[in-house]
Amino acid sequence: MGTPFATDRAAEQVLAALQARGFEHAQVTVSESRRCELNLAHNEPSLLRSNESRKLAASGIVGGRRASAEGNDLSADGVATLVDNLWTAAGSAPPDEANAVSAGQTATLARGPREADPAQLAAALRTLLDWRAAQVPTMMIEEALAAHVHSRSHTVTSGGSAIACDFGWCELSVFGLAREGGRTSSFNHAGGTADALADVPHAFGIDRMMRELTQQVHTQPLAERFVGDVVLAPGAVADLVEWLMGQLGDGPLIDGSSLYRRRVGERIASPLLTLKSRYDAPGCAPLTADAFVAPPVTLLDAGVLTQLTPSLYGSRKTGLPHRPVAGHGWELQPGSTPLADIVAAVPRGALVDRLSMGSPAPNGDFSGVIKNSFVIEGGLIGPALAETMISGNVARMLHDVVAVSAERTDAGSQALPWLRIGGLHFS
Repeated sequence: MGTPFATDRAAEQVLAALQARGFEHAQVTVSESRRCELNLAHNEPSLLRSNESRKLAASGIVGGRRASAEGNDLSADGVATLVDNLWTAAGSAPPDEANAVSAGQTATLARGPREADPAQLAAALRTLLDWRAAQVPTMMIEEALAAHVHSRSHTVTSGGSAIACDFGWCELSVFGLAREGGRTSSFNHAGGTADALADVPHAFGIDRMMRELTQQVHTQPLAERFVGDVVLAPGAVADLVEWLMGQLGDGPLIDGSSLYRRRVGERIASPLLTLKSRYDAPGCAPLTADAFVAPPVTLLDAGVLTQLTPSLYGSRKTGLPHRPVAGHGWELQPGSTPLADIVAAVPRGALVDRLSMGSPAPNGDFSGVIKNSFVIEGGLIGPALAETMISGNVARMLHDVVAVSAERTDAGSQALPWLRIGGLHFS
């Protein structure tokens, strides 16, 4: 990254400027990152680029009024302008006694490869292109990238918190479709983060995604409506996890719509589900946006909810206990049943890679299209499905998990298995 930029000194200077302006409480993060990236477009190498960037994020509280701003100008004039703008914005913000900043949080975190290896990135994309040409020539890589990221940051608050991070990781992602004659499949994507880009294209489920796209050029609609099972692939399982995490966080807890506000200590999901943090995964950090160090946590323990996840603001607003939880880095524990056996046990249903259901209703009801999916009849995977809808209730789905695969897709920030869930309405 060249000569290291003093993120700690810059953050302290901005914090001092905010306090001198009159802010009673403040939080500042100064970060510097370098990204080395190789791109593919339309099955061909397209771009090699490397860039460095710096970012300043600050928030201030005065009289209970809070304002936040971001910028990249760390010069004296740039900081002065940001501080003045924050002061003006805070003056017109509504007062809220729940506004606060973290206090006494200290950590120095460092992990992952700090130096880019362009030869490794190029080799990963070359292997990907060669495998595509040999194994799935009808699959078109519309966009793909292999990258290395080195990120350094320093966060300070007026409450004495000081958190320094120095992380490095690699990324690989593929986006595309399959084309055969005048017919095409729908789009799909796969990717993840790792310390090194090895086992390409099998890493992150990329090979499975590419193979399945070639089988999704020819699709057929359902013959009739029915109630059956879904076998959700990790990409669709991620939607369930995201919905659950949203239910446990600030918005639904504050407005009273959370289904789980009074369910801590109760079983809210199948006993087959155990959801744990993995904050030490590549590209992840055990930190919250409001400058707390998040300890490891098992959020679902055999289906039992262990805690809610309000931020400091959410805790002060609702009176609920504050439990710092980072935004990224989660895994569902694998089951003991091979995926092949899970599929073989489904009388009628679908293998679903993507859900397109928008935002479920506050009670979890939803209706949406399943994409990149295959029909299952009598325990056998059949043709790809066209424009098929499912409806149900997300909270009910978490209860109705009847099998968890032994296999998982590890994408770095998430490691998720396949789930078999009963009682979905197909149309």
